[in-house]
Amino acid sequence: MNRQFSLTVNGETQTVTASPDTPLLYILRNHLHLRGARFGCGMAQCGACSVLMDGKEIRSCVVPVSATVAKKIVTIEGLPAVWTSAKKLPRDANTLHPVQQAWIDEQVPQCGYCQSGMMIAAVALLSKNPDPSAEQIKDAFTNTPPSPHLCRCGTYNAIIDAVQRAAIAMRRPVEQKP
Repeated sequence: MNRQFSLTVNGETQTVTASPDTPLLYILRNHLHLRGARFGCGMAQCGACSVLMDGKEIRSCVVPVSATVAKKIVTIEGLPAVWTSAKKLPRDANTLHPVQQAWIDEQVPQCGYCQSGMMIAAVALLSKNPDPSAEQIKDAFTNTPPSPHLCRCGTYNAIIDAVQRAAIAMRRPVEQKP
């Protein structure tokens, strides 16, 4: 039986009507039209559907919408607002999150299917460890729960470079544009 759920996604309260066991991924993509998180394996094993829930990475393909009430969900689309809020920049600062910019600068994506989940994992890692070593980055993407992130294109070396570039950018003072 469908019920109404009030969710906080990317800083905005959203109301959706769905079955309580509907995966959050379906709510994000089909109800809220946020296309960043992708359906990969449907078993929380590849990471393509990763989002942040109260700052922790989760696999939205297996988390039911009923488990997200009163939680703060952030998708790849919400990362710029997370950054501008953390740095107290104007809401209209028109900037990418440093992780997103590093992904562009390092030209990480090839097919790009898994990359939003990879960037979510990078943001989660950098929130806990602002200066990770290459080994710590590898560990975060392969051994840290919820499960490994899989990239069929094999962009792992570029991901390590991008995470380290983002870490440096995040430690620098933010220049505000006039």
